[in-house]
Amino acid sequence: MDFDLNPEQTALVDSVSKLAEREFGARAYQRTEFAWDSLKTLAEHDLTGLTLPVEVGGQGASLLDAVLVMMAITKVCPHSADAFQASNFGAIRQVAKFGSDHVKEEVLPLFLNGDALVTAGMSEPDAGSALTDLRTSARIEGDEVVIDGQKCWNSHGPDATHSVVWCRFGPSSRDIGAVLVPFDAPGVTRGKRELHMSGESHCQLFFDGARVPREYVLAEKDALKNMLSIFGVERMGNASRALALAEFAYEQAVEHAKVRQAFGKDLCEFQGLQWKFADMRVKLDASRLLILRAVANADANTPDSTEAAIAKVHANQTAFDVANEAMQIFGASGYSQEFPLEYIVRRTRGWMIAGGSAEILKNTIAGAIFGRRFDQRAGASK
Repeated sequence: MDFDLNPEQTALVDSVSKLAEREFGARAYQRTEFAWDSLKTLAEHDLTGLTLPVEVGGQGASLLDAVLVMMAITKVCPHSADAFQASNFGAIRQVAKFGSDHVKEEVLPLFLNGDALVTAGMSEPDAGSALTDLRTSARIEGDEVVIDGQKCWNSHGPDATHSVVWCRFGPSSRDIGAVLVPFDAPGVTRGKRELHMSGESHCQLFFDGARVPREYVLAEKDALKNMLSIFGVERMGNASRALALAEFAYEQAVEHAKVRQAFGKDLCEFQGLQWKFADMRVKLDASRLLILRAVANADANTPDSTEAAIAKVHANQTAFDVANEAMQIFGASGYSQEFPLEYIVRRTRGWMIAGGSAEILKNTIAGAIFGRRFDQRAGASK
């Protein structure tokens, strides 16, 4: 495998990096709300729907192109990278692939133009990693679908305009489907704005006989079988953001160690720190290669689930470890909120939970190793 970028990819990274510095750099690490202005800028520069088919309004680019753009933006402004994630890697892909003609023609363009924001409504108070335990229900009544239930941990929930709500159309796991729900639909309410440790916003969603047109149904059954494969792409977005922030922290620490002195010599002259930097470099290189493998081997832009799991687990752990070491190397200034290191530690920690926790993904990896599915439920046969 050739790991060098071709001239087109090099030009893409260079142009996006310059765009990010020019448009997003001034407010990097300063936002407390969703970066709507960044989303509009991305749309204006054809950086939304990058890997979606041209026939649905996308750019038809490769998954590698999207990963490279993601990393370039993240290194400048992680909040603007949130906007890129939402308009390229997340629930928008479910809408583009499974949406009705009406949804693709009337609603999808709103997301691609930066006029609306869609998130995934999956987790519930009693159903997180165990998605088959979800209780939110849906039923068809004439030309409408009626939804009752509750969702939590909705990324950008206070700012989003739509959610792909996973729900039950019947009692079995095969009856789990998904519906695109506008937040202005009757029967939909949002809870208060809440904050994660990183400062990101989320909120609860409540559906009390919520009604949306039937054509907003993405799947009435077998969503677990047919739609979850898309999350391999989302995990590449998660992993590449984590890696990019870790690389930024590492690069900052390298420059700091070259000039900061202690006991009359540069920090980089201390062997203990040299080993820290060597360990960080090894972990970063390994994560980059694992992400590139998953992306390069992706069939129709959907990475193999095991390769995606391996890449995300390694990149998430590496990002947190490297950011934590970089903060330590900066000492008190690294711990200060006046500098980005402490934020990067907090942000990278969240990605070890979001998009499939490290533990759940290790179950996926173990299943591939042994060639069998391990049921985690109490009382499951061995």
